[in-house]
Amino acid sequence: MYQIRTDLALETQEKMQEDHIELKGVRFLEEKVDRNLTISTVVIETENGAKTMGKPKGTYITIEAGNMDEEDEDYHREVSEQLARVIRKLAPVKKEECSVLVAGLGNRAVTPDALGPRVVDNLFITRHVIEEYGKYAFGEEKVNRVSSIVPGVMAQTGMESVEILKGIIRETKPDLVVAVDALAARSTKRLNRTIQVTDTGINPGSGVGNHRHGLNEKSLGVPVISIGIPTVVDAATIVNDTMYNLVTALTQSEAFAQVGTSLEELNDAEKYELIRELLSPNLNTMFVTPKDIDESVKRLSYTISEGLNIAFSEACMRASCAWRS
Repeated sequence: MYQIRTDLALETQEKMQEDHIELKGVRFLEEKVDRNLTISTVVIETENGAKTMGKPKGTYITIEAGNMDEEDEDYHREVSEQLARVIRKLAPVKKEECSVLVAGLGNRAVTPDALGPRVVDNLFITRHVIEEYGKYAFGEEKVNRVSSIVPGVMAQTGMESVEILKGIIRETKPDLVVAVDALAARSTKRLNRTIQVTDTGINPGSGVGNHRHGLNEKSLGVPVISIGIPTVVDAATIVNDTMYNLVTALTQSEAFAQVGTSLEELNDAEKYELIRELLSPNLNTMFVTPKDIDESVKRLSYTISEGLNIAFSEACMRASCAWRS
C-alpha cells in the first residue's frame, strides 16, 4: 500500500486534499502570525477521520517557521513564545501548580535523533529544589514541579521507553508527560523549520520505521503531549519530488514530451513504487538529513527547551537569576 512516510499530520492532510479525498471528522485551521510564522491546527474528531488520516484522534498543532534554521535569537525567542502558548493550550492540567515530566526521546549518539536529549540538557529543572527546600526557595507562591529523563533507546538499555517511564511515573506521580522527539517529514522544505505539538502522544521511532510501543495517556496513565521537529526525510520521497520536477521539464520539451507524458500518466502510488524499486535494495531504507544537522539540532533544542521553560518555569528562572546575582 502507498503511504507517505511522515510524522506530520499537516502533511497527511495536505496530501489528502491533493488527492481529493474527503476528510470527514477532520477540521483544519490556519493562523498567520507573521510573514515567516504560521500556526496550523488539524483536529481529528472521529474514528473515521482517524482511520482516513492514519493517526489517533486528537489535536495536532504545527508551527511553521521559515527562518528557524537561521541564527536569529529574536526570531527563535518569538517561536519559543508561540510554542509555549501552544503547549499551554493543549495541556489538560488546569491546576495552578502541576508536576511535569519531560522525556527526551532518541539517541544522543546519532545527531538527527539527538533532539530530545539535547532539549532536556537545556531545561530549567525545579522538582528537586522544591522537594528539598520548598517552593519558596524561588520566591514564588506557585511553582510547577519540572523533572526530566532521557530514557535512551532499546539498543542501549534493553528496555522500551514506555517501561522506563511507567516506573518513573509510578514513583514521581506527574500530572503531565511531555515527550520530545525527532520526526520524519514528507517535504524537505519542512526539515528543521517545523514544530508539531499534539495531545495524542507519540510512537518513538515510527518515522523511520522502528515501531516501538506508544507513549500516550492509555499506556502511561497520565496525559501526554508530544513535541517534535522533522530532522530526516525518506530518500524515496526526495527522488519522488525530483521525478515530479523532471516530468514537468520533459513535458515542456519538444524532444522529450512523449517520455514526460508517459511518466505523467502514472499515479502517485505507481511513481512511488517505481522509485522504491529503482532504489532497492541498497537505498530504499535510507533517510537523509541536512549537512548542518549538528548545528541545527543544537539551535533547535534551545528553541524547544525555551518554549518549555516559558510554559512551565519562567517565573522560577527569573527568581533564580535574581538570587544568583
